[in-house]
Amino acid sequence: MAVYEIREFLKQLRRHPENFYIIHYSCQSLYDDNEALSPRITSIAITHYATEQTVSFSTHSIAEELNIPREGVKDRFNEVELKLLSEFYLFVRDRRDKFWIHWNMRNLTYGFEHLEHRYRVLGGDNAAIIPVERRINLNDMLSQRYGSNYASHPKLKSLMELNGGVHRHFLTGEEEVKAFQNDEFIRMHNSTLAKIGFFHSVLRKLIKGKLHTASRGFGIMLDRIFEHRLAKIVGAIATILTITVAVWQLWLWTSGS
Repeated sequence: MAVYEIREFLKQLRRHPENFYIIHYSCQSLYDDNEALSPRITSIAITHYATEQTVSFSTHSIAEELNIPREGVKDRFNEVELKLLSEFYLFVRDRRDKFWIHWNMRNLTYGFEHLEHRYRVLGGDNAAIIPVERRINLNDMLSQRYGSNYASHPKLKSLMELNGGVHRHFLTGEEEVKAFQNDEFIRMHNSTLAKIGFFHSVLRKLIKGKLHTASRGFGIMLDRIFEHRLAKIVGAIATILTITVAVWQLWLWTSGS
């Protein structure tokens, strides 16, 4: 099942919404200004698409469970981060056969491989790895449907602006770096939750043909029309009429014989 093709993806999302999870995470700076060689993970959020239930793993909650005060988190970050990732992989372990929708989590710099790498660096083993064929990049799906220019750069923020405005908890990459430096871990976590909530909204609108993008074109307009609920109703009526006519013709044929 090639769900990385947009039409098949939308079909499966409609028919089996219970098989899809949405994932996003926040981390330290993606550049070379960290004390470690790779960015530390600060929070991970997962939403089950069908039920909209969200599970999250965050620095502040883990630190609180370990009785670590705010000012002591960075001194014991290895301990906090390892527990965060361990709980994440425990959640993933029985759900590796599901589909995982993400936003550009595609490599070691930022992605599933980054999470796995941090887990190994901290001493974790037997990570519940999500197969690459079960990972679906929402950005790629939108590009397939609406073209690569469906939103201006930065695309995530621009897409928010096109669909109701930027969430008050949203942080840009630079803002997340500053939040980490200031030990504002709850703020980083809230940004992650805001983004994953927006992804869920995008998927709902995508299915209904109501997602606003910067794309223009006749083909895109037709896609939106035919994905709209009204089009489905019209299609159902047309099917009923076709069946009615067929039954009427059959009755005429049998009556004449």
